[in-house]
Amino acid sequence: MSTRTLNLDDTLYRYLLDVSLRDHPVLAELRDANRSHPLARMQIAAEQGQFMQLLVKLLGARNTLEIGTFTGYSALAVALALPDDGRVIACDISREYTDAARGYWEKAGVAHKVDLRIAPALETLDALLAQGGAGSIDFAFIDADKTGYDAYYERCLALLRQGGLVAVDNVLWSGRVAQPASDDDTAALQAFNRKLRDDARIDLAMLPLGDGLTLARKR
Repeated sequence: MSTRTLNLDDTLYRYLLDVSLRDHPVLAELRDANRSHPLARMQIAAEQGQFMQLLVKLLGARNTLEIGTFTGYSALAVALALPDDGRVIACDISREYTDAARGYWEKAGVAHKVDLRIAPALETLDALLAQGGAGSIDFAFIDADKTGYDAYYERCLALLRQGGLVAVDNVLWSGRVAQPASDDDTAALQAFNRKLRDDARIDLAMLPLGDGLTLARKR
């Protein structure tokens, strides 16, 4: 019996992908394009994208939210899992990166599902709440500036329906969260992780997937 999560070496990781990844060709193309990007580390792993697709389908999600879009990989993965009338409200501040994303969304036939909002994410989230959006979101994904996680989480929780799910990326931060914090991002993630551990409003699981993925279900 295993008492802790199995470490994956390169051989076992390749095996995992070989026997489990059902890859969409446009997702594969976008991953290939991002390999040479100077900020390639900002893209989620293929198996994480597929896991998020499964979560979206299990939830029967139609209305989803993303904070931090980059070149569009996670939005594309989620949009592919949504029904034709589903939508991803994608929040980002970079027109440069998201302009590249649009081409991949169009190529995959899901551009009509992605509602891209170029603005500071808190402005978009507060506007959604002001417009009566509380309780309207089925699934939210947070993958943006780490010092903003707490504020993004609070808005997402307000926007989620009961039983809705928020997924939060980078919560293990390459292991730095387990060490004394030497920068603001690490300190923010440490505080955020402790907060969610004690948050009675949610059901919680932290997974060692990718760079660490927290799932919080709104009670």
